[in-house]
Amino acid sequence: MLSVSSAVTRERLLSLLAGFQGRRLVVAGDFVLDRFLYGHPKRVSREAPVLILSFWKEESLPGGAGNTAANVRSLGGVPLPVGAIGQDEFGASLRRVLSERDIDVSGLCSAERFHTPTKTRILGGAPHSIKQQIVRYDREDAVSADDPIRGALAERLRTFAAQADGAVLSDYGYGSIDPEAVGILRAAARPGTPILVDSRHNLSRFRGVDAVTPNEEELEECCGQTLGDSVEKLTAAGAALSRTIECPTVLVTRGSRGMALLEQGREAVLIPVHGTDQVADVTGAGDTVLAAFSLAIATGATALEAAHLANFAGGVVVMKMGTAVATPDEVAQAIESDRTLLS
Repeated sequence: MLSVSSAVTRERLLSLLAGFQGRRLVVAGDFVLDRFLYGHPKRVSREAPVLILSFWKEESLPGGAGNTAANVRSLGGVPLPVGAIGQDEFGASLRRVLSERDIDVSGLCSAERFHTPTKTRILGGAPHSIKQQIVRYDREDAVSADDPIRGALAERLRTFAAQADGAVLSDYGYGSIDPEAVGILRAAARPGTPILVDSRHNLSRFRGVDAVTPNEEELEECCGQTLGDSVEKLTAAGAALSRTIECPTVLVTRGSRGMALLEQGREAVLIPVHGTDQVADVTGAGDTVLAAFSLAIATGATALEAAHLANFAGGVVVMKMGTAVATPDEVAQAIESDRTLLS
């Protein structure tokens, strides 16, 4: 088990990062609207022992696959989103916030019997302090198996796959994609086009892809056991998942402990977290990792090089509040300032 690799150099990562520009990635999956409601403490209610906030502002951001697409765009790539949204105010807001980031939304299909998944976070704090999340409530729905929108989604997958340098499937369990999407992409895309998957609860059903990016909890769900702090169990679980779904590369995100890269036929590599492990907010960090890792693979990086780039991008966004994105300049600065991971 290696902790880092001297085979990855600063110059090579910077060159790959520059190669993100213009890379076209299909980003298919569950598009979510992330709403943030901010307030300043006013008083304790007389009706119940709860804090009353005075409204300050509201912010809407792309979440789920939308956050992956936003990160692909912010890193210089061209995302081609494919997914279902509802014919509701939240779906309209999601289209708007993606369009404002210069992201093509023609692949988002409106479903009559579907409500746009929306996660609303309430945050409070003094005017000049960091706002803390108090509660979150989710508005969830799932595209039914017999919904006619599935045909439209499959057609958009075929159309966009033929134009793309890579594809990402982001499955949050809301039904916009299923394992059949892999076959559709393989048939429509150019030979050798990489397909990557991040799935919340169905990862073991996505077979024959090029890489997957589970977190430790998702890997535990796949292998049916608790991993704890055991690197041996982590490695064995990743290898078992790789065999089961016939996938050569498994990148496991481990929070403050960094990442573990497991490739068939190679020694596992542990990559420590970049920067401090005292993070500001982990909201959407996995989407950033998926975006950077996928762009790097599509650019021609090795899995190890791509994992390092994803690690730097993830280290950037966890120091920001809310659903955030990383930029090439921020990632480049992280690479150039690193004195631990790179030679």
